[in-house]
Amino acid sequence: MYLADFDYELPPELIAQEALTDRAASRMLVIDRQQQRWHDSHFRELPKYLRPTDCLVANDTRVFNCRLIGQRRGHTGRVEVFLTKPLSSDGSRWDALVRPGRKMLAGTIVDFAPDLEATILEHGEHGHRTVEIRPQGDLYEILDRVGHTPLPPYIHRPDRPDDRERYQTVFARERGSVAAPTASLHFTPEVLAECRATGASFATVTLHVGLGTFESLHSDTVEENQLHTEFYRVPPETVAAARQAERVVGLGTTAVRALESASQGGELAPASGETNLFIYPGYHFRTVGAMLTNFHLPKSSLLVMIGAFGGTELMLSAYRHAVAERYRFFSYGDCMLIL
Repeated sequence: MYLADFDYELPPELIAQEALTDRAASRMLVIDRQQQRWHDSHFRELPKYLRPTDCLVANDTRVFNCRLIGQRRGHTGRVEVFLTKPLSSDGSRWDALVRPGRKMLAGTIVDFAPDLEATILEHGEHGHRTVEIRPQGDLYEILDRVGHTPLPPYIHRPDRPDDRERYQTVFARERGSVAAPTASLHFTPEVLAECRATGASFATVTLHVGLGTFESLHSDTVEENQLHTEFYRVPPETVAAARQAERVVGLGTTAVRALESASQGGELAPASGETNLFIYPGYHFRTVGAMLTNFHLPKSSLLVMIGAFGGTELMLSAYRHAVAERYRFFSYGDCMLIL
């Protein structure tokens, strides 16, 4: 299976650079897998596609301000350190992306604020570095103050104070992601209440989204790629709610990945740990029966997952329709509901 088969043409102007003021105002492309067709709708209409026997499952991860701007000690040039994942239990060692990477040799010290500095420890693959973070106080409190919202690289503007709230879901709780579970950015408390009013239940999982969600797959053959590991947790109460439902609706690819990771024994069971589950066509979905998702980058692992769930040909045809109808793409863009 070739990665080139998961490509499509996207005019750059369709990549959403701003979030809509009203979270629930996004358009929604509704795809019926059995009928092999789709129709245009709006996210506010989501409740009408739900059944009383459904269980909606969202990812309750919370994005933290993991993008740091500082200076190399003894120099004046700007340095960016993007914390991607803690490597030690005490939070002192991190995997990070560093720019400009060429000058950031092992032993280099970067100052971000009077109470926060980092030292480059070693180089990794694909531009990654291991860094030691030294805060004078609670790290996350300092990051809340001096860190930047990690907007995706295709949003070509600096982050603003309003992104700190807008790039979080309304049910974000467990801090640990470097990217938002974007399908859930459309929800408001009012829409969630309308979903519950249909009789559908609501439950959460946790999957801390890593930078791998934006990184390119490195092999031209789909099956030869490996994904970065991400922490996930599926609690017993979510398992119970999902087992009682006739259909589990995954709110985003990260919720789907967590649920399917916890289903590898044959059926959904409580689980937590690291997952690098790569879902591509031929995969048998054990738990998820419908999916809400945003539109994804060409030739990405997320588009490959969508192809596995809805059929590659149908999904790419739907994407071409979305391009023709001028849908807004990616994190701050519109969404699709795959039934």
